[in-house]
Amino acid sequence: MKQILFSFFLSILSLTCLSQISVVDIIVNSPDHNTLEAAVVAAELADDLSGPGPFTVFAPTDAAFAALPAGVVDALLVDPTGDLAQILLYHVVGAQALSTDLTDGQNITTLQGDDITVSINMNGVMINLSTVVVADIIADNGVVHVIDAVLLPPAPQPTTVVDVIVNSDVHTTLEAAVVAAGLVETLSGTGPFTVFAPTDNAFAALPAGTIETLLADPTGALTQILLYHVVGTEALSTDLTDGQTVTTLQGQTVTVTINTEGVFINNAQVTVADIMTDNGVIHVIDAVLVPQQPVSTTVVDIIVNSAEHNTLEAAVVAAGLVETLSGDGPFTVFAPTDAAFALLPTGTVETLLDDPTGALTQILLYHVVGAEALSTDLTDGQTVSTLQGQPVTVTINASGVFINTAQVVMADVTADNGVVHVIDAVLLPTPTSVSQIENTYFTFPNPVNSFINIPTTTNVNVEIVSLNGQVVFNQNFNGNVNINTDNLSNGIYVMKLSGDNFNQMCKFVK
Repeated sequence: MKQILFSFFLSILSLTCLSQISVVDIIVNSPDHNTLEAAVVAAELADDLSGPGPFTVFAPTDAAFAALPAGVVDALLVDPTGDLAQILLYHVVGAQALSTDLTDGQNITTLQGDDITVSINMNGVMINLSTVVVADIIADNGVVHVIDAVLLPPAPQPTTVVDVIVNSDVHTTLEAAVVAAGLVETLSGTGPFTVFAPTDNAFAALPAGTIETLLADPTGALTQILLYHVVGTEALSTDLTDGQTVTTLQGQTVTVTINTEGVFINNAQVTVADIMTDNGVIHVIDAVLVPQQPVSTTVVDIIVNSAEHNTLEAAVVAAGLVETLSGDGPFTVFAPTDAAFALLPTGTVETLLDDPTGALTQILLYHVVGAEALSTDLTDGQTVSTLQGQPVTVTINASGVFINTAQVVMADVTADNGVVHVIDAVLLPTPTSVSQIENTYFTFPNPVNSFINIPTTTNVNVEIVSLNGQVVFNQNFNGNVNINTDNLSNGIYVMKLSGDNFNQMCKFVK
């Protein structure tokens, strides 16, 4: 202590010949402040602290700097205008504070922006955890107090987009909405985020009761609206261009318009831009952004918009099933392609369309299940009841998934009211009477494989005739028809189906 006082006495004597003495002069001429002098010069603060001031400098000695962990001073000098400058400014107050002006518990704001705390007790005067060892070295632009430790400013707390909203006087409604929707943790993450932040007045401009309704279901529509205000990247005002579309976390895009009146996000004007945070940026806007209402997609919409289902579309319309299948559902539709309908005997589709509310409706309803059955819900051997009343059978093997004998060629085309599975053949319900057989056109498939199967519960005589007139098969069946065609030669055949007051003919290819 005596050595420091003596050193300062000598330094003051050496300055008596100077007409003006600054706080920098005191530091430069002190034999105990070589490190501080080097730091002030490196941080380019010498000119500033030689100005008119007034300044109060709490000046750590060389011994104080030496007490820092090894390598700290060298590391700070590598980037002198960064952290070093901030540390030095934390030792300077922009006013003159003599020892007689200091009081116990006093907080003084430094040029760095954070406060230092004065403690006065039996041990003397302390600034934070350092002790003033020499006080009141007066300069023409302030005063220097020598301290025995380096003051380190508190580590800066990261500021998030949520912090800005919470601390804003004009975003109380947005704050309440973000909290209610459970988005605080998300928007306090690393980001980066760009938030278009509607003011309280923007929310107040919504129709009466809107906010209350949204807050009643915070994880539903409210969350979607809030996410429509957030972009998952940092977009400063200089990054925005006229006509630009930006995808939001809600999934839909917002459109940027820049004209002589300002910058607009959709129809909301940016009133304050580029409020920077550690995890993104906020632009204040004067209106709430409302995403487009999602368009509901039904199983009918999928059929109508498919290039491969024109016949099925025409059949559903003719049978008057559009409204039914556009309802809430859920439905599972096994949807035969145009090619599947084309496999039916010539004239079949036209005949069915002539009586759309009869056999056509029954056939179509045989393709619909009154529940949602995704491909993952189907199991081998499973039977599923259709809206027609009869079940279809699921077969899963090495060749794929089959509904009866029709193969699923595309699965899980989902809609808001169900799911569509595309199949390669038309499903035909089992006839339960001769009259139903008379109105049913059979597919086997055509060309046939090894067997012709005709599901029925009535008595049927089956006669197969080759094109040269030869009868190659004739048999009575009491119920389901099952014919092995392996013994038939390749070619075209006519099959005659007959029963009581019933005759039906169709062609097939072997």
